[in-house]
Amino acid sequence: MAAALTAAAGVLLYAATSSDSWGAGLPAAAAPAPPAAGERMDFVATAYCKGRTTASGVTVTAGIAAADPDLLPEGSVVQVEGVPAHYRGIYTVMDTGPKVQGKHIDVYMWSCHEALAFGRRPITLTVLRLGWSPKNTAPHIR
Repeated sequence: MAAALTAAAGVLLYAATSSDSWGAGLPAAAAPAPPAAGERMDFVATAYCKGRTTASGVTVTAGIAAADPDLLPEGSVVQVEGVPAHYRGIYTVMDTGPKVQGKHIDVYMWSCHEALAFGRRPITLTVLRLGWSPKNTAPHIR
């Protein structure tokens, strides 16, 4: 019995510590470069309705969006187009989320029924300001 346990432990230890060459030599997926202020980009939009406080510490409300902080850092201001009229407009990125990565924005809606009905849709997003700095504002709105 002791020999069987020792053998099983050895196999598990080897499996846990041996390196896996699957994917070795493959380039890592490149993250998109942060956009410049004023840049228009194709994004995917979804909606969320849960939570009370954003990652930045403010209370959730209409006009707030979650985005990948590597692409659209907290404080970024974006204009969303390509959605029904009552969703078009200006959103401030004040939140993040583990599922909001790359060219994906998640807009806050009070109603969970409305958020579910919004679904997942392609949009056009214009970066009006990147992050908190006024120096990163699109030239035409300074």
